[in-house]
Amino acid sequence: MSFVFSGVPGTSRRFQEIFQLLELVSPTEATVLLLGETGTGKELVARDIHRNSPRQAEPFVVVNCAALPETLLESELFGHERGAFTGAASRKDGRFVMAHRGSLFLDEIGELSLTTQAKILRVLQSREFEPLGSTRTLKVDVRIIAATNRNLAAMVHEGRFRDDLYYRLNVFPIELPALRERLDDLEVLAQRFLKIYAGKNRREVRSLAPEVLETFRRYSWPGNIRELENVIERGVIVCRGETLELQDLPETLRHRAPDPGEGEPELPELERQLIRGTLEKVAGQRRQAAEILGISMEELNLKIRSYGLEND
Repeated sequence: MSFVFSGVPGTSRRFQEIFQLLELVSPTEATVLLLGETGTGKELVARDIHRNSPRQAEPFVVVNCAALPETLLESELFGHERGAFTGAASRKDGRFVMAHRGSLFLDEIGELSLTTQAKILRVLQSREFEPLGSTRTLKVDVRIIAATNRNLAAMVHEGRFRDDLYYRLNVFPIELPALRERLDDLEVLAQRFLKIYAGKNRREVRSLAPEVLETFRRYSWPGNIRELENVIERGVIVCRGETLELQDLPETLRHRAPDPGEGEPELPELERQLIRGTLEKVAGQRRQAAEILGISMEELNLKIRSYGLEND
């Protein structure tokens, strides 16, 4: 069967390379590890892998590994028996059972504790586990698709992620590029979101002003495709005409609008804008910003000082 892509579109060379990888891996049983910053569309890609696989008629089950504390996460993953812990009033199947014969998407897998990592490793190795509070061993047939915005290899080196689990997950890694790395796709994405949210909100907004597109191209998009989608949805709601104008953008983007006749910014200025935008996105949390930017804390602090961003 030919690969059907229902996620975020693109025509750039980088996107086409990823599309070819998805065509190759989707029909197989291989474990896929999706890497990339927050907002790059990892869950959409995971869903497309499932839709284009032999398991497409079976369940696609999502687990956000960062959303629950460790004890509740284990219950969500493996299920529990009645009385297994305080509040366990009845027996419950876990996500592994729910995904039997289908696909299980482990999102934010870099947030797992070492204890939970060990238990997931056992399921990947033997395809069996015991629910919490049970002596029953259950066998499952699931395809694992995992995703993270963290550098798992670095976490292995630091002792925060099990190397054996990393190698089990890293069978077929696919790195999804940040939006600033695929600007050739920006207009296609913006136009798609414009059509979607104009329809949803019953607005007659049909086009983007040239100044809006130029502002989009100069922005660093620390929130990636998800941030672009939010900006377009907001713009459609506040727009009073058929064309989305500069005035319809959030203030943070309007401040980055180019002056008439302004040339392309130099590379240091682009980097300064990228760092500043990332810090704004994470409310000044430097460690989180360093992880998103893929640099060390020491390098980030040095750049913040050199670009005069300490008091921003």
